[in-house]
Amino acid sequence: MINTDKIIIVGDRVLIKPESNQSKTTSGLYLPPGVYEKEKVQGGYVIKVGPGYPIGLQNEDDEPWKEKKPIKYFPLQAKEGDYAVFLRKDAIEVEIEQQKLVIVPQSSILLLYRDDEILS
Repeated sequence: MINTDKIIIVGDRVLIKPESNQSKTTSGLYLPPGVYEKEKVQGGYVIKVGPGYPIGLQNEDDEPWKEKKPIKYFPLQAKEGDYAVFLRKDAIEVEIEQQKLVIVPQSSILLLYRDDEILS
């Protein structure tokens, strides 16, 4: 397993460990036959998520001596351990600790499958 303590995901991005090409996922979802042939959609498990969408950015016109407030974020729907089906064209491949992973924006995730029994 990857040590995620040193990894910081920025904004609305999600780090996913993609599954190998199979018609049935380990969580039991069946994908149509053309999905992997055209490589438009892929599935995988969410490893880490970013903080989300920033809310209420400060104006640059504020007085420089005023104390800056920390930025608040609107959280993402994806959570660690979820199974995600995402658009392959928007994924950016990276290799961390000899494992191939992808970084995907939240807007490119089509479906999340969360099995709370596994996490319990």
